[in-house]
This record gives sequence, C-alpha cells and structure tokens, in this order.
Amino acid sequence: MTEDRPSSDLDGLQKRIDGAMDKGGFSEARKKAENEKPNNALGLAFRVGIELVSAVAVGLGIGLLLDKWLDTKPWLMLVFIILGGCAGILNVYRMARGYGYAPGYQQGPTTPEDDPDRR
Repeated sequence: MTEDRPSSDLDGLQKRIDGAMDKGGFSEARKKAENEKPNNALGLAFRVGIELVSAVAVGLGIGLLLDKWLDTKPWLMLVFIILGGCAGILNVYRMARGYGYAPGYQQGPTTPEDDPDRR
C-alpha cells in the first residue's frame, strides 16, 4: 500500500459527492443561499431574544447549582445571573457588529482576480 492512495481515494470520493450534488441541484441551492442577503428582521429579533434569555438562564442554573453545593444562597446565583446577562449582551453585540459579515453578505471583492491588492 502506498501513502498517496488514501489521498486519491478521498479525491475520488469528493468528485463523486460533487457530481451527485450537481445532479440533484443541491449545489445551485447552496450557491443561491450563500449569495442572498439576510432579510428577515423577525428572525434577527428572535435570535437576539434567545441569546439574552439563554445566557441569563445558563447563569441562573450555574449559580443555583453552585449555591446548593457550597451552601451560599443566594450570592452565587446573583453573581452568575449578572455574568450571564453580561455574556448575553456581549453575544448580541458580537452578532450586531458582525452582521455585515453574515453568510451570504459580500462586502467587497472575494477573489484575487477581483481585488488587485490580494494578488
């Protein structure tokens, strides 16, 4: 057995997968989804809400468990609720800051041929 055989097997497998995806129309749907701009404000609002609520809920759960284990009620619960809220706000900030870089959003040239500075 040679060492280059697994590489050629993987290349052949990738070619078969790509061929099957082209045949089924999946590659066109994927390209279309990648090129569409995010346009659902309601989805974004739900995501923001879920980010905040889940972070606070995780902080509450960790705080309750630690309070029960260390018998320090309610201090660790309060600390972890605050930390969870901070984490939720940070996640929302990161999401809002990077919203322009969401999948499907193209800010500028993406290939070296389109951008002379990347050559």
